[in-house]
Amino acid sequence: MSAQILNGKALAQTIQEDLKQQITTLQSQIGRPPGLAVIMVGNHPASAAYVRNKERACARVGIASFGKHLPADTPQADLAGLIQECNQNSEIDGILVQLPLPDSLDAVALLNQIHPDKDADGLHPVNLGRLLRGERGLRSCTPAGVMRLLQSANLDLTGKKAVVIGRSILVGKPLALMLLEANATVTIAHSRSGDLAAIARHADILIAAVGRPQMITAEMVKPGAVVIDVGINRVTDEAGRSRLVGDVDFDGVASVASYITPVPGGVGPMTVAMLLNNTVESYRRKHQP
Repeated sequence: MSAQILNGKALAQTIQEDLKQQITTLQSQIGRPPGLAVIMVGNHPASAAYVRNKERACARVGIASFGKHLPADTPQADLAGLIQECNQNSEIDGILVQLPLPDSLDAVALLNQIHPDKDADGLHPVNLGRLLRGERGLRSCTPAGVMRLLQSANLDLTGKKAVVIGRSILVGKPLALMLLEANATVTIAHSRSGDLAAIARHADILIAAVGRPQMITAEMVKPGAVVIDVGINRVTDEAGRSRLVGDVDFDGVASVASYITPVPGGVGPMTVAMLLNNTVESYRRKHQP
């Protein structure tokens, strides 16, 4: 068996083209484009690259980007004040605080300052509560991107056994709720789970989100399973060359699975697409409740 590739890069481009058309229509009615404020503190190289990528994506679809790049020693109170300014700015529909923040800052307290209706990352307790209750709300970007990838393959999740390896509030927990909403039977596994390989082998849908390079091997995968790799890990070979790999041993698992996401080019682009989607959704709801 050779797995079909779930191409997140191609799907993200399709979503962005659709968002661009939506924005063109809505802007003619509303009189302004949607706006996204991306707040970055310090000079973390990976964060800077992510922010540039998000700002370029905004430009492609017609979202006005309000970049707020602050020094690493910015006090908590100043950052909280900036978030409140963005909450009150009628031209800003989505707010994103780029993580990680410097250790001197309380990230959770700052994220909770974002108005739930401008929570572009879908991580505010109100939006997580709406997800738990099955109510309308902004959804966490990476889990929402995973669900769109599964939908793109016309996979009916009803009654399927889904195993999510990883229990973070960023991915594992909200993704489990989204899978439940799609009528899958869901197991959350993690570093303390006994016989992880046996748990994984029961999965019709196996999702790895743990941040451990290539830990999911072919022996852990049920033949014909759908495998989603959320991990992004930079590894260096003996010659000093670095590359990105996922949490899944791609070459080995691709010979067993029916569908698989690559790294890079799988879930990563979908996260950005869902960030843009949340911003446009917030923009639309403000003017068309």
